Amino acid sequence: MSPDEMRVLFDYNAWANQRALDAASALATDEFTHALGSSFPSVRDTIAHICGAEWIWFERFQDRSPSALPEVKTFATADALRKHWFLQEAELLVFVERLTQQDLDHVMEYQTLKFGVYRNPLWQSMQHLVNHGTYHRGQVTTLLRQLGAQPILTDLMHFYRERATADAAA
Repeated sequence: MSPDEMRVLFDYNAWANQRALDAASALATDEFTHALGSSFPSVRDTIAHICGAEWIWFERFQDRSPSALPEVKTFATADALRKHWFLQEAELLVFVERLTQQDLDHVMEYQTLKFGVYRNPLWQSMQHLVNHGTYHRGQVTTLLRQLGAQPILTDLMHFYRERATADAAA
């Protein structure tokens, strides 16, 4: 995977996360935190998990291995989560923008929260981060439907089409 391909993938990830946060922001606070039952109990907990996982992977990309995910209950509203995530995501995107092929091919070593120490090329972990978010954003869509809210479209092809339309208009 090339640095340019990785940048597009992370642009997609940021775009999709923004859409999930936009949909969550339309919920009342009690809906945002309402326990429905999925991998994580609520829309808030699921989106906060995506954010927390991105944080822990970004830490690993920098040769740090945190021992826990951030506490999700500190985010009472979607806007509070958005403010936190905006700063975190900006740092991650700067990191991605500066990547070289040598960086992507570098074998990183990290301690997981439950399964021990692993080693793999940085590009694999970065692909995993985006795939992980995609998986859980799908769950957010289901939770939004259960709440009677507007589901989100975050398919990669929609990102490509939106980007192509914007490029054509420019």
